[in-house]
Amino acid sequence: MMTILVRLGQKVNVTQFLFKKSNQVHSSLSEIPYGPFNSSLQRRWKKLQETAKTRMQEQRTRDHKLDKLVLRLRQLNRALSLQQIMSTRKRGPYVSLQIISRWKNVLSLNIPPGSFIRKYPHIFEVFALPPRRNMCCKVTKKMRDLIREEESIVRELELENVVRLKKILMMSVNGKLNIHALRLSRRELGLPIDFRESILSKYSDDFVLIDLETVGLVESDKKGLRGVAEVEKWREKEFREKWLSEFETKYSFPINFPTGFSFEPGFRERLKNWQRLPYVKPYDRTESVRIRTNKGNDQFEKRVVGVLHEFLCLTVSKMIEVQQLVHFRKGLGIEVNLREVILKHPGIFYISTKGNAETVFLREGYIGWCLAEPNSVDTARRKMLELILLGVRNTKQLRTRTENEIIIDQNELENEENVNTNETENDWGTYAGGWAIPILDTFDANE
Repeated sequence: MMTILVRLGQKVNVTQFLFKKSNQVHSSLSEIPYGPFNSSLQRRWKKLQETAKTRMQEQRTRDHKLDKLVLRLRQLNRALSLQQIMSTRKRGPYVSLQIISRWKNVLSLNIPPGSFIRKYPHIFEVFALPPRRNMCCKVTKKMRDLIREEESIVRELELENVVRLKKILMMSVNGKLNIHALRLSRRELGLPIDFRESILSKYSDDFVLIDLETVGLVESDKKGLRGVAEVEKWREKEFREKWLSEFETKYSFPINFPTGFSFEPGFRERLKNWQRLPYVKPYDRTESVRIRTNKGNDQFEKRVVGVLHEFLCLTVSKMIEVQQLVHFRKGLGIEVNLREVILKHPGIFYISTKGNAETVFLREGYIGWCLAEPNSVDTARRKMLELILLGVRNTKQLRTRTENEIIIDQNELENEENVNTNETENDWGTYAGGWAIPILDTFDANE
């Protein structure tokens, strides 16, 4: 075999020499970042792995009505977050526009806070605060009345909240849940702000506080109606009214595909077989169901679907964000990829990716963008949502208010008179001057 002579007098094999040089060139090319000067070089790109997140961004059937609902509810939640911050102010339920301009990241806004306030004059009211006429903002009376209405309804439904929490604990693996998970999903479950004291501590015959962040169930009512899942009530109704066979309805779920859903070959047959598949129901607790089974077990997957279905039925609006649902995975024993299960059953669940979040809907609970069976809490929230949908429309009465109507009550100014005029307090300390620029006057009316 041919050899070549190196500077030091050593003989090296030609093929080994060329192979070594090619490896050096390949390693040097891999270190060079892709740019305009090396765009002609051939590079091998790693094939993207198909996951639940990639499938959500692909061309799947969308429910545009539910997507629009998510966007509007996101705006409403931001308005309620701003109202919650205003309500904790020491001087009164109002705040200077200059301070609000710093809360863009706190409120997760993609526009200036001043523009956000100006978009919803039915929710926020801008007024000049004497004596220096600083521009401030507060929540309108109509919005405050709706917030109080929702709070009063939640208080009246105290016993229903007790039953709701007992059902969630009955579905858990060992009858225990993290209070932090309940706190994050408080609005979705229709619980009051102080549910720890007003429900968990008050009803000591039903709940026990194991530690500061763990609540347990004293006694589960498996034989009563509280242990019956909502899907079982639907099966009984289908069996009685439609005269279907027990074999068809015993383990089935209501299926509602979105408009324009395309069926792949063999999809209907697989769905029919899956509907007939037996599984362990959400409130049936056995030692064999430790929600840890081999991947691909259809019975285990159907149990997960049953738990998710029942949990969404217990929510007020039949929807919840995936990030909030993840906190219940350990307690409910769902040790699987939630997105995989949700995307695999588009006739039962719908996941929306609008509003920088992933929101799961129970498809049977909605007709269009409204609940099929409205409740009092959701009705109160829909009234708030109507103010969001109004936007800047029907604001003629708002513009014709007198000065006496836009000045805040004298009770809210009692603390203001004792404040030093050279300094104004905010959440991060004080700043000199105490002045506020009339931000809203600088924006275009078409924004």
